[in-house]
Amino acid sequence: MRGLCLIAACAAVLIAGAAAAQNRGPPSLAPAQPYKAVAITPPQPMNDDGFDAMRKQVGEAAQKKDRAAMARLVVARGFFWQREGRNAANKRKSGFDNLSAALGLDNKEGAGWEILFGYAEDPSVSPSPRHNGALCAPADPAFDAKELDALIKATKTDATEWGYPVSDGIEVHATPQANAPTIEKLGLYFVRIVPEAASVPASYMRIATPSGRTGYVSIDSIAPIGNDQICYVKDGGAWKIGGYVGGGEPQ
Repeated sequence: MRGLCLIAACAAVLIAGAAAAQNRGPPSLAPAQPYKAVAITPPQPMNDDGFDAMRKQVGEAAQKKDRAAMARLVVARGFFWQREGRNAANKRKSGFDNLSAALGLDNKEGAGWEILFGYAEDPSVSPSPRHNGALCAPADPAFDAKELDALIKATKTDATEWGYPVSDGIEVHATPQANAPTIEKLGLYFVRIVPEAASVPASYMRIATPSGRTGYVSIDSIAPIGNDQICYVKDGGAWKIGGYVGGGEPQ
């Protein structure tokens, strides 16, 4: 399963994006309507002992906020920072300095180290479409893009309003509480994120299921598509962090 810190951070962005999308038009707090379920196939873990060992080292360094140890796990040269359609990496700086800028590791109030730890927990990767040999995590699930586009158009929503369960059988609760009655269990398909005016605990999000019912799920149980990714490459025969997709302001 993906790292909980990473999923929670991505889900928080997803909720904010869904809220922003809904704020651009009339409030959509009316009862949810049923919609077609678009199936997903969860990303598969990479089976490579060297890769797993590297992820363990990254996780340990992230937990300790050990900059020296982390720097040894990032390529010294050739680090890429893909954002807004271009490589924003500063070629005059080290790979670790660029990674630090992308994640805000120097920001004491930020969650950069927690996010990095979350990446390290995720064993799923997919090939980078822009950088040959780079594998990026978290990998998106497999799905029919045309079906998702049709769903977005049919529901008059935005792509930021949709996410998918990280596993089959996620329980949907009547209220944002772990002991609340379960009204439905999710299958492996996209679900709509439905922000509401009332205050909801930070650990839960409100969703609408394909059946048209609304309820609450744990924030770390739903992941967005197209989220930021950390990328790995082989460097001198060893796996290292070689790039980042997304992130903050370039330095």
